[in-house]
Amino acid sequence: MSTAKLNTADQAWVRRMNRSVILAVFRTQKTLSRAQLASETGLNPSTVSSIIGELIRENLIRETDLIQPITGRPGRLLELNPGGGCALGIEINVDYIELLVTDFAANILWRQKQSISPETGQEGIILQVLNLAKEASTFACKSRMLGVGVGVPGLVDVSSGLLRLAPNLHWVDVPVRDVLAGYFNCPIYVENEANTAALGEYYFGAVRNVKNFIYLSSGVGLGSGIVIGGKLFRGMFGYAGEAGHMTMDVNGELCGCGKRGCWETFVGPRAVEQRVQRSLSSGAKSVLNEMVKGEIHNIVIDDVIQAAQVGDQVALDALGQAAFYLGIGIANLVNLFDVEVIVLGGALNKASPLIIKEIESVVFQNTLAPGREHLKIIPSAHGVDACIMGAIALVLDEILREPAFM
Repeated sequence: MSTAKLNTADQAWVRRMNRSVILAVFRTQKTLSRAQLASETGLNPSTVSSIIGELIRENLIRETDLIQPITGRPGRLLELNPGGGCALGIEINVDYIELLVTDFAANILWRQKQSISPETGQEGIILQVLNLAKEASTFACKSRMLGVGVGVPGLVDVSSGLLRLAPNLHWVDVPVRDVLAGYFNCPIYVENEANTAALGEYYFGAVRNVKNFIYLSSGVGLGSGIVIGGKLFRGMFGYAGEAGHMTMDVNGELCGCGKRGCWETFVGPRAVEQRVQRSLSSGAKSVLNEMVKGEIHNIVIDDVIQAAQVGDQVALDALGQAAFYLGIGIANLVNLFDVEVIVLGGALNKASPLIIKEIESVVFQNTLAPGREHLKIIPSAHGVDACIMGAIALVLDEILREPAFM
């Protein structure tokens, strides 16, 4: 290959990276001037002006308020153009599906949520998703569809969009991207739900300026999204982050994955519910008996949290045991990854006011001193919405990091 061709390729690559750098600044700062962009990015002002001109023509950036500098000519502030396109987010969970459409500035345009049951079967659930997706694209997105982001509860081959294994849904090798590609002519990103939720918190939530953190997602199971250097840590094949299946006791409770003694069998909502049910079966007194009219098999995690909030000892003990084992697992993660923040999401988020002090105590007792000096353990800002917001972030992340789709 000639030097001229190499130089041309290098120049194109550098320009793409510069576009990405400029767009990424708008993730955390809503409006900036051209001069501020040059200062923030370190790029030459003429380069900034040239790229901003391209982005305005492509409707990704727009000019807004006029600003009057101390010296020189007045200019205009810049911001992401909401009309630059739509993003569709899809969350497939164990007991519900949710779809969300936003504009390019992440303003919500349309939203629908439906309950599902694993007994409905894979085909029935996917049909529900497709029907809602058609409705979303027909009624909500009046401009180009920039992409579709999908969060699913299992192991995902992100390169192919194949859901390899979803233990709690009992799905194996589901070609999620291929199914959606038959309906959408745009990029489709499929990701594990905990990774997706972590990205949602990074873009829109509790850790917007944090480069190294772990998001723990507690629903039916327990997952984790690991962000290192501002990027999702996916591992070699995309399966990293299955912290809920760390073995805590080889002879422990049977997990949905088929192994015994996984971390989620100690700390997940099911584990808390089962502890309460065992206590009540052995004759313990609790307001939970009245709440479920003696049908203790109907107790769910929200009932336990509600009872704990009014001081019920059975509920507090069950959550306290979960907090202890959460602390042990988190300490292991902190020792491994040396992160700044642990974010508690899902059911953990709801219970965090009751358990966070106990978790902190156990973590600090079981981590090496330098690694815990600046560690924070915080609740999710978006709670159960972290994953669906993260599905939108999957689309925006690809565009803002390396907008090669234009």
